[in-house]
Amino acid sequence: MAATSTTARRRLPLALTAAVAVALGACALTATGAQAAEVPLKDYQLTWGIKESFRNYVTGAFAQGSFTAADGASQADDNGAFTFTSGTGTYESSTHAVDLAFQGTLTIALHGTEIVLADVKFDSADAEITADVTKGGTTEQDVPLADVTVTQEMTAMATTLTPEAATVFGSSSYNGAAGDPLSVVQQTPETEPPTDEPPTGEPPTDQPPTDEPPATDPATGNPAPTDTNSPTDKATSSPSTSAASAATKGEIADGTLGWGVKESFRTYVVGSVANGKITASGGATQAADNGVFTFTDATGTYDTDADTLAAAFAGAVNFKGHEAADGTYGLDLTLSDVKVELDGGKGELTADVTSLGKETQDVPLADLTADSAELTAEDDLITLDDVRATVTKEGAEAFAGFYTEGTELDPVDLAVALTADAQLPGGDDESSASAAASASASDAVSGTGTTTGGTGTGTTTGGTGALASTGADVPVVTLGAAVAATVAAGAGVMVAVRRRRTAG
Repeated sequence: MAATSTTARRRLPLALTAAVAVALGACALTATGAQAAEVPLKDYQLTWGIKESFRNYVTGAFAQGSFTAADGASQADDNGAFTFTSGTGTYESSTHAVDLAFQGTLTIALHGTEIVLADVKFDSADAEITADVTKGGTTEQDVPLADVTVTQEMTAMATTLTPEAATVFGSSSYNGAAGDPLSVVQQTPETEPPTDEPPTGEPPTDQPPTDEPPATDPATGNPAPTDTNSPTDKATSSPSTSAASAATKGEIADGTLGWGVKESFRTYVVGSVANGKITASGGATQAADNGVFTFTDATGTYDTDADTLAAAFAGAVNFKGHEAADGTYGLDLTLSDVKVELDGGKGELTADVTSLGKETQDVPLADLTADSAELTAEDDLITLDDVRATVTKEGAEAFAGFYTEGTELDPVDLAVALTADAQLPGGDDESSASAAASASASDAVSGTGTTTGGTGTGTTTGGTGALASTGADVPVVTLGAAVAATVAAGAGVMVAVRRRRTAG
């Protein structure tokens, strides 16, 4: 293999035509005050197939080669894509860049030669994927194999093979060719299956359960835990069989709805064209950095047997823009009394719409499609994430022609409590404290002074070669969903990051 110097290659600045954002997984907040910080990331995996035609050539009748994934890497069935695991790295809060390195090796046997790829890395700032390449007994570190079009979700990102990749894989036709899509996601920790065996070191007991009431905890007055391992005791203490458990149908006790309407619309309202502001009130809040809205205090009904749900939420959101000299606004839109109805995974989102002082009640703004037709309850909660929302005909009219019927809106996240003691996601003090600390750190880093929880009147920008923070705080436990991308009104959320490259 001809030697390629990574230091000799001329790196041109990244041209960010607009800011992009990334869905970050769980990690600890370490930024304090106005200081920038590197937040550690872990447990990520990277999936990339290099190029399907290359895989078919290697294993085909002519080359009769093979792929061997090892040391934490794997290959999907039927000569599929490769996955590298245990990714660790950092999120840089000042530049909003993600840098991850993954475990695993891939050995490619081709025409009597072995090509080994190891230490695969993804760098969002440079928008590239690199690997250490061993070929002919010589190892070269951090060889750029593909440029990456970074997207909001970091899944199915388009790749373009580099001149170095063409050299590694032995065909000049690969230079500039489209590679397979690249996905970088956080691994889901495996959970241990439940077991009826007693804890290690505690022998089982053959004693029958006693009729005597358990001792009470003097601090709380509640029954103290017992050490008995009786199956009868376990069954009677199970939440699923307790008197407080929810029925299969009934009235909703509480709930929240997360919805951003449309990220590009929010960006337009507070941007330099409309130069407006967004105000959430009446129980609704807005996430930091012009993020999504949360509507609260759900009421309504559910039936998990029939897979139906009808919920109404408290709170209102007002969008103002295009202020005239007399203080009036050309854009003055309020959404309130937001409701969701689902039947077998399909339904609609409605709201009372007030535009320039004229109110229309129960306007069907969006058609909804959930991933599953079934409604299931767990821990007395029904949760639905990333419910697809598209503009209805009436919704297009409500948005004054900004969007046509069928346009994709922000996805809807729904969580409803079926009993009064069910814990809604993010409802505990720890989560609230983490979210507040995250918002504070994000505002300090970005320097925008954007208000959270009531108004979202500022904009944020990111440095060249980074992921701009336009709808997310620095990553904390509560962030695992999509974050917003800064784009013009009506535009899509995926923005290409293009780099020019010269061969070394």
